[in-house]
Amino acid sequence: MIRKHSITLHGHRTSLSLEDEFWAELTAIATARAIPLAGLISEIDDNREADSNLSSALRLHVLAWLKSTGAAPTPQEHQPDSGKAADAGAR
Repeated sequence: MIRKHSITLHGHRTSLSLEDEFWAELTAIATARAIPLAGLISEIDDNREADSNLSSALRLHVLAWLKSTGAAPTPQEHQPDSGKAADAGAR
């Protein structure tokens, strides 16, 4: 499920939309690096391309982290939403 998160970056409030699974991975990355989640998000924000949005930059960071560490994603309980995702690949 996509959720909206309100955060403060460089003293300014902003919001971003991110799937629960990506939020859990960001939290795990921050923990593994022993830095606050806000610090990780700020770091990613500072290093993203000027024409990209923050939510996309966060997703790409999670993907790069998982690929570079060979880590499996953090387990999440998943509730299928009426089978739409399963049917999409069958067409």
